[in-house]
Amino acid sequence: MFEYCADPSQLSGLTWLSCYLTTGTHFNFYWSFLTVLMLLAVTAPTALAFGFGGAMMARSPLLPVSLIGRGYIAAVRGVPDIVYFLFFVIALDQGIEWTKHLFVCDDLSQPVWNGTEFRVCPAAKVPLATSSAIWHSAYGFATAVFTFALVFGAFAANVLYGAMQAVPRAQLETGEAYGMTQRQVFRRILVPQMWVFALPGLSNLWLILIKATPLLFLLGIQDIVFWARELGSAKTSGNNPYPHGDWRVFYFLALLVFYLAFTRVSEIVLGRLTLRLSSGQATLGGEQLRKAGA
Repeated sequence: MFEYCADPSQLSGLTWLSCYLTTGTHFNFYWSFLTVLMLLAVTAPTALAFGFGGAMMARSPLLPVSLIGRGYIAAVRGVPDIVYFLFFVIALDQGIEWTKHLFVCDDLSQPVWNGTEFRVCPAAKVPLATSSAIWHSAYGFATAVFTFALVFGAFAANVLYGAMQAVPRAQLETGEAYGMTQRQVFRRILVPQMWVFALPGLSNLWLILIKATPLLFLLGIQDIVFWARELGSAKTSGNNPYPHGDWRVFYFLALLVFYLAFTRVSEIVLGRLTLRLSSGQATLGGEQLRKAGA
């Protein structure tokens, strides 16, 4: 990074530290923070979409649709998250490759399962072995987003379903009395009103999602925890230009500060959003705002 970093053996003090912290491996560590933020930025709305769809299905008057929605919520909420991260990613990856195998492979006489080994032709691999590294990274990231969204979408569905049930029935009946259709009542009354009831649960879910990002290493993504452990481990080999002892405590302390700061910022933003949504609502928060403004 710096010209004086050409010979690390001649460095000491802050100059050694400045060179050590600007190595290519450390830039991978810094980039992993952006990866986590990108994951949260994409996963949160995707999980909310999964949750909204699951809640809609769960409250559907059609029994088969309702059972699918309720089954999705119960199946995910009743199984430890780590099981989905270990099982679902493998199942999804193999399902994609098996489907592609049916269309691009010439020899379909050979089974894809040989005992416990899963095999498809090279052309059916996703991504292809000849693909550049960026496509492998993009595929891994997309798989992570889908898995996180599937798991946390079920929890969001449960929160949104409860919020929809919490909207006073009298408000919906008032809309119907004014001649609104069921679709208009849902879009203009139920959905706008439910957010104030859903926000506390969604806020907790957002904080849980932040804490769950270290599970990225289970999906083969080199996240901040991976690099903190890798960089902090003792490096005493003679081939290492920056030898040091076991510094993992310092790297994990940096992660601690990062997560605490990010959580605190989230709490401030969510608190202000709660106040905004509570204004004029027939809830405890809305009543407190009304009294404060009186």
